[in-house]
Amino acid sequence: MGKPIHMTISPETVAKRAIVAGDPARVEHIKELLEDPKLVNTQRAFITYTGTYRGVPVTIAAHGVGFPSSAIVFEELSMVGSKLIVRFGTCGAMVPGMRIGDVVIPTGAAYYPGGAYYQYFREWTCCPAVPSFDVVRAIVDEFEKAGIKHFVSPVVSSDAFYAEDPEFVKKWTSRGVIAVEMECAGLFSLGLAKNVKTGAVLLVSDSLVEHLGYAKAEELREYVSRAARALLEAVIKVKLD
Repeated sequence: MGKPIHMTISPETVAKRAIVAGDPARVEHIKELLEDPKLVNTQRAFITYTGTYRGVPVTIAAHGVGFPSSAIVFEELSMVGSKLIVRFGTCGAMVPGMRIGDVVIPTGAAYYPGGAYYQYFREWTCCPAVPSFDVVRAIVDEFEKAGIKHFVSPVVSSDAFYAEDPEFVKKWTSRGVIAVEMECAGLFSLGLAKNVKTGAVLLVSDSLVEHLGYAKAEELREYVSRAARALLEAVIKVKLD
């Protein structure tokens, strides 16, 4: 199983249910919705809190940017007993009509093999990068109840934030992908390999096809609050072994 190296966490300080985000500011925001949140890690800037939501223990952790950084957090949370890890992140829209704060609930994530993916899979293979069905179902149900506009669709996980261009968008949208982000494929793949349930909720922060600007943490705060409540409701309803 191993022992965490980068985070000072243990089975006593981390819940079976975890929500992870790239931006520490989003972690600080979400933890405000928990009851009695306690700071359990600051090492390597992987800010982590554990508290309860409606009496159910939940951990909120920052995972940094990209698969190599986020994989450390996914791995170490699972080492100490997390059985459900849901990414609450942002994404870039790649189809017209999506607006800042809209929600994408990924049904899968495409990715470019190589790098950390090759080191995990150890061959030029295309492993399934899909979330757990019951997690997706719970998330969709809660977002529908809350009346939050959302898209349920595949995304693509890209390692190079500034490398996207019109050809990138054209290629991936022709394959049914509607948004780009950086960590979902890694999370979903690791979840399948380690028997950890996974899912994701992504807020649109910018668009690659329309001039929407780039929304930073404070500009997304209102959307984060609403989406985080719906996500927490979903997370506590997922059944774990």
